[in-house]
Amino acid sequence: MADSEFFVTAPMAAGLVYWGRKALDTPTRLPQWDRWLARVWQPMAVLTTLGLLVGGPVIGWLNDLFLVVVLGVGIAIGWRLRAYRPALWMVAGLVPYTACQALDLLLRPLAPAWSKSDVLNNAQGLALCWLGVLLLVARSQAKSLKAEAQVRQLAEQEQRAIESQNQTLEYEVTQRTADLARQTDALRTTLQELQETQDQLIQREKMASLGELTAGIAHEIQNPLNFVNNFAEVSAELVAELAEERARPTRDRALETELLADLRQNLGRIAQHGGRASGIVRGMLEHSRASTGERALTDINQLADEYLRLAYHGLRAKDKSFNATLQPDFAPALPPVEAVSGDVGRVLLNLLTNAFYAVQKRQQLGEPGYAPTVGVATRQIGEAVEIKVSDNGTGIPAELMSRIFQPFFTTKPSGEGTGLGLSLSHDIITKGHGGTLAVESCEGQGTTFRITLPF
Repeated sequence: MADSEFFVTAPMAAGLVYWGRKALDTPTRLPQWDRWLARVWQPMAVLTTLGLLVGGPVIGWLNDLFLVVVLGVGIAIGWRLRAYRPALWMVAGLVPYTACQALDLLLRPLAPAWSKSDVLNNAQGLALCWLGVLLLVARSQAKSLKAEAQVRQLAEQEQRAIESQNQTLEYEVTQRTADLARQTDALRTTLQELQETQDQLIQREKMASLGELTAGIAHEIQNPLNFVNNFAEVSAELVAELAEERARPTRDRALETELLADLRQNLGRIAQHGGRASGIVRGMLEHSRASTGERALTDINQLADEYLRLAYHGLRAKDKSFNATLQPDFAPALPPVEAVSGDVGRVLLNLLTNAFYAVQKRQQLGEPGYAPTVGVATRQIGEAVEIKVSDNGTGIPAELMSRIFQPFFTTKPSGEGTGLGLSLSHDIITKGHGGTLAVESCEGQGTTFRITLPF
């Protein structure tokens, strides 16, 4: 074979070796027989190239035969790999060149002139050029497919990473949701416990005020009972005198009339003071029982007077040495207010108890010339009734005024108050009756609470 033919065939054989290796690396899985052919193809191409170096007619013919076999194997492998697009380009390039080589191999012993003709040589040259072009196309497309495969692989990896991250997030969301559910249950339980505790404290506050009220009632109810007892004894004496007078032979009609008038007057006073005692007991029962929330027309003057005296005597039941000046100032012809008398009475008792507590504490300071004074005044302001509870006690510090109606806040020492009295009083007046409850105080001089109730 000529040297020029060697320089053409040798690179082609090297390229076939390269494509044989690439065939083993394609994404398409090869059957076992094709993998064997792919491996045989490479040494045959090497042998063909080495045969070109030796030269000679026989060796040249054998080399061409080996080359045709190598090209045929390449075509077979490429066709089996046709799903891989670069392999089809390689087959399209190998078929024309293999046909020219096979034709040259057949014509060399049968018609040597034709094998040396320019037509066949030109056909071989064109087929070789065509093969080179398609190999370049196949190589370019192989790179593109490889890049696409890499991009697809990266996309799949990213998708798997996203799915893994989504699973992690879903797990964390599930765990967080479970934690929130547990926290919500715990919070609901805590709120329920706090509500129960608040109810207990409210009941304790009511029972504490009930105790103070009972102490005052014990003193207040004694006065009308004394009147009832005294007038009952006098009435019994009048009845005895009247019986004696009627038993005499000569009856004094004028004396009988006078005795009957006195008896009638005594019975009226017994009924009056008995009614007063009944009213005190009724007020105590209204204060102690749970409020029904039903409103009724209420005499604010009578209510304020009763609770003023009850609060005062309640404190005196604890401290016999305590005395204070009471200053009731009730507006005449005050219109009745539609209110829950038990709730308003509870507010008045709380404010008055605090007032007597404040003046008692100031009295204990030993100020010369100090006279404890607690007053209750009422008046009409437009479409509302105002109740003013004032004292000249210790007063409230300015820095505590903003917290005075907060639940559980108290200025009393530990154990002497729950801090719910003013908070409950504020809710009863503002939320329960649509009124207002305000406070004015000067530390060391006294405090005034003002209640307004619409009627």
